[in-house]
Amino acid sequence: MSGPGFRDSFLRQMATITVVGYAPFAPGTFGTLAAALLVFLLRPGMPVLATAAVFFSITGVFAAGKAEETLGRDSSRIIIDEFAGYLISVLFLPLSTGFIVAAFALFRLLDILKPPPIRFCERLPGGMGVMADDIAAGIIANLILQGWRFLFVR
Repeated sequence: MSGPGFRDSFLRQMATITVVGYAPFAPGTFGTLAAALLVFLLRPGMPVLATAAVFFSITGVFAAGKAEETLGRDSSRIIIDEFAGYLISVLFLPLSTGFIVAAFALFRLLDILKPPPIRFCERLPGGMGVMADDIAAGIIANLILQGWRFLFVR
């Protein structure tokens, strides 16, 4: 049961994180929440978390690009970008409840407001544009939280 139809369907399921992207409101927030819950419940080691962040970031470019063909350009149903961006936002941080929640709030704030340079990233074409702004938001959120950790957490 492989072929173009199966592959396209699989990539669309990845792009929407199965049913999560079809939430009746705020699907991006639900996509971020899915990633945060996964991190909270599993508390994966950094090698696993880093591998997942890279996997979803790279796969997301292809999945989002394919999903755009049927769901529309940067459809709100495509949430693999929020999922990957959140994973990036918690990389190399203590996976305490405080950091998990702070990363969620900060990542969502940056993703919604899209301050420069985040806004410029979404101008890239196709799946790269879908993913790049959330990857940038995840990196910036992570850098802010790393700074917080360095200054205030002992």
